[in-house]
Amino acid sequence: MEEEPKSRKIIHVDMDAFYASVEQLDNPELRGKPVAVGGGSERGVVSAASYEARKYGVRSAMAGGLARRLCPELIFVKTRFDRYREISAQIRQIFYEYTDLVEPLSLDEAYLDVSDNKKGNPSASLIAKEIRAKIKEKTGLNASAGISVNKFIAKIASDINKPNGQKTIGPEDVIPFLEALDIRKFYGVGKVTAEKMYQIGIFTGNDLKTKSLEFLEEKFGKSGKHYYNVVRGIHNSPVKPDRIRKSLGAERTFNENISSEVFMLERLENIAEEIERRLKKSNVAGKTVTLKIKYSDFTLKTRSKTLSYYIRSKEVILETAKELLYQEKMENSVRLLGITLANLNTEDKKERVTDKKEIVVQLKFEF
Repeated sequence: MEEEPKSRKIIHVDMDAFYASVEQLDNPELRGKPVAVGGGSERGVVSAASYEARKYGVRSAMAGGLARRLCPELIFVKTRFDRYREISAQIRQIFYEYTDLVEPLSLDEAYLDVSDNKKGNPSASLIAKEIRAKIKEKTGLNASAGISVNKFIAKIASDINKPNGQKTIGPEDVIPFLEALDIRKFYGVGKVTAEKMYQIGIFTGNDLKTKSLEFLEEKFGKSGKHYYNVVRGIHNSPVKPDRIRKSLGAERTFNENISSEVFMLERLENIAEEIERRLKKSNVAGKTVTLKIKYSDFTLKTRSKTLSYYIRSKEVILETAKELLYQEKMENSVRLLGITLANLNTEDKKERVTDKKEIVVQLKFEF
């Protein structure tokens, strides 16, 4: 069993319906209306939905056709990642005014360790409030926040008072909070795992806490130890400001299923070109190419090959992907193709990160 961790003051900042909110910010005609960012065709995918759209059940990763049926008035707009990255950079600069211990999870959310912050402010709750106000002032967008002693609980807390709110789970409230929490609200417990937990009588954190480590490992494998610890408030992962990218990829879902290898190669070339662009922008290369194939019956298959040298050119990525495509006979028509490049040349960066001395500060003030 892991030792009880030293307490930190962690803030999880999560922008509210970020992509959709940016579109409503830039186009006043969209404000107050149900908006979805992404593809609106039957085979398109919703990348983000405004809160007006969410009232109808529209969610990210939902098929565009289903979203339209749920909300006939839904307005689809194309993604503009350059614009989202621009605003994300502005938000990140605000974070750095308070601490250098910032771990971005995506363009719209990040962890901040403010245990020992640049403002000398002992209250993580007040810091979160200030940050949200500054984001609103600088970008015109709303953010929510969760504040607690570790990343796991802060992540859960940030969702409680959304949109445009925050929730603090202080050290003395952690255990009661987790015990009363619906198991579906535990970060990392998806629908499949939740159903499995229901079947063995786990509905709340308190139910989970009654199960032994051996029982949970038997039922959930390596994840069992994670569940055993987090329900006891144990989550030692520090905020990592220099997260090392482990892979880089892109994929495409097609408007119509394709069965012609000629068409597949054409799509793979486009994907390889996008990966090359992103690799050059990030100044990284990789050795392991993985081809992802989702068939029309939603069966998912992956095939990988590791080269003896680093690559980042479209030509080599495409040739390797083609080799993987021809490795086995196609089982059905295809609805999605993707390529991922892993085993990146970031080990030197990783070594610099692991050499850094971990900053852990005992809580001495109120949250």
